[in-house]
Amino acid sequence: MTVLDVQGLTVRTAEGTVLVDDLSLTVGRGERLGLIGESGSGKSLTTLAVLGLLPRGITATGSVELAGTQIVGASEKQLTGVRGRDAAVVFQEPLTALDPLMRAGRQIAEPLRRRRGLKGAALKQAVTDALEQVRLPEPDRIARSFPHEMSGGQRQRVALAMALACDPALLIADEPTTALDVSVQAEMLDLIDTLVRERDMAVVFVSHDLAVVARITDRAVVLRAGRAVEEGPVLDLVRAPRHAYTKSLVSSAQRLESALDLGGTR
Repeated sequence: MTVLDVQGLTVRTAEGTVLVDDLSLTVGRGERLGLIGESGSGKSLTTLAVLGLLPRGITATGSVELAGTQIVGASEKQLTGVRGRDAAVVFQEPLTALDPLMRAGRQIAEPLRRRRGLKGAALKQAVTDALEQVRLPEPDRIARSFPHEMSGGQRQRVALAMALACDPALLIADEPTTALDVSVQAEMLDLIDTLVRERDMAVVFVSHDLAVVARITDRAVVLRAGRAVEEGPVLDLVRAPRHAYTKSLVSSAQRLESALDLGGTR
């Protein structure tokens, strides 16, 4: 079953500058696709186009079919019906993604109330369950906390709990570990891997880090300046890259890994 089918997606500014150029990709249920590229390659714009969340003045053409709904040209009412139910997103910086004036429990409760019709004790228990599923200790305390009262890792787990609350068919993870330190990053990747596997959920994982993408995804598309320059099984891209740009990404990752290894031996 195809969850996401993107064909000829092109994203432009109001002045006509092409930011994503004729991109096509598909993601089936339970499949994991990585979008790899440096800053400005069009990764995040692609995910925003998939959810119908492009900024004002930026438009999309082509076809983006998400769980049977055509996103390009859809009304806000149609898009609201898709978000959370068919696809949900975890962004890079949870401190800006979460409402700073709303307690964490209430933020998780909102999609559960809208999508599942839960209320009262059942809603409170569902919020607790959601926090426990993302391995947050003291879920009652976290539910009462505001975002600024939590660590970065805790905030990102709350954001993940919100995204998974209604069991969407597709999880979009846009650089979800970049703002975290190395040890917390590893825990978060393991958590995402476990939870999506348990749910047989499709994943689009966005990152500039090949090592991270290789850990989470099966296939990958390499983007440069808005165009797909190479795609295939992620291990093939790492071990035998064909395009010069992909080779440079692999080389940079290897140099960084070597530097970290050397630093650890001192």
